Amino acid sequence: MKGGRGRGLAGWAAGIPVVLVALPTAARGRLPDPLATHWGGPDGAPDGAMSFGGSMAFPAAIWAVLVLGVAVFAAARAWAATALLPAGVALAGAQAVIVRANLDREDWRQAELPTAWVAVAVCAAAVLAGMLIDRRAPGRARGGGGPADRGPVMDVPAGERLVWLARTSNPWLHLIAAVLGAAAAAGAVLGVGGLVAGPAWLVAALAPGLAALAVLACSSVRARVTGEGLEVAFGPLGWPVRRWPAAAVESARVEDRRPVQVGGWGYRLSGLGTTVMLRAGECLVVRAGGRDFAVSVDDAARGAALLNSLARCGGGGGGVERP
Repeated sequence: MKGGRGRGLAGWAAGIPVVLVALPTAARGRLPDPLATHWGGPDGAPDGAMSFGGSMAFPAAIWAVLVLGVAVFAAARAWAATALLPAGVALAGAQAVIVRANLDREDWRQAELPTAWVAVAVCAAAVLAGMLIDRRAPGRARGGGGPADRGPVMDVPAGERLVWLARTSNPWLHLIAAVLGAAAAAGAVLGVGGLVAGPAWLVAALAPGLAALAVLACSSVRARVTGEGLEVAFGPLGWPVRRWPAAAVESARVEDRRPVQVGGWGYRLSGLGTTVMLRAGECLVVRAGGRDFAVSVDDAARGAALLNSLARCGGGGGGVERP
């Protein structure tokens, strides 16, 4: 694992034990010792307990084994994020539920599990964490015909279908999304753990959470040109998506743009039209309906050439797709 993803996973691996220890420590004066950690008795009564130290050490040990397994076995690195992200959410959520159940109880046998919605929220958060993982390999441009300097139009051999694909991401926007996501997670954990009462914890979790999703959606982009036209997908889930049919494209070109020209980073509206600015430099600029849409991706000249060729013939085309 290299680059931003490797650093992100390292931070995640180090941060989860902090949450597992910090949450019960913050509520130490309001918790019994031992703590109820398992429920299965009559009427959902607790039937298992751990010492205060054990309640922190046990989940931390589970996390350490999981991280060690991912780090040791080379084959596991490909699905490191798949394993670590939802597992960390689940462990942190379970710890919050345990703290909330034991909060202000004199004896662990008095602990009561929170209402069902808390468990549902924890499970949903773990599932969502798994869905947000971007399993796709970094995009690469591909296409047929000659090199990019052949001009704005590409010769498409009869009976063949060419595809161009490029992808760009901005590590700083990823970092901002991560910080906002961490703030949202902290608010959610404190609320589930009962350390923040009332609607304040919902605000503390939802506001940065929504902001994190918005920034994350603008932190990476994938542009693809096929016989159908141009498709630009945003964020790690590839959603939302904007599409331009080949027949609707008036022209495609390459322009060099800078953040200062379009008003900053991310999804920007300016006198130049709409620009998805993730890095300064060449952009694929598409004109459709009298308006320009630009996206900062590599190998934009090849994408523009292929898109112009498809636009001239009205899109479509048969044959075998050739990378």
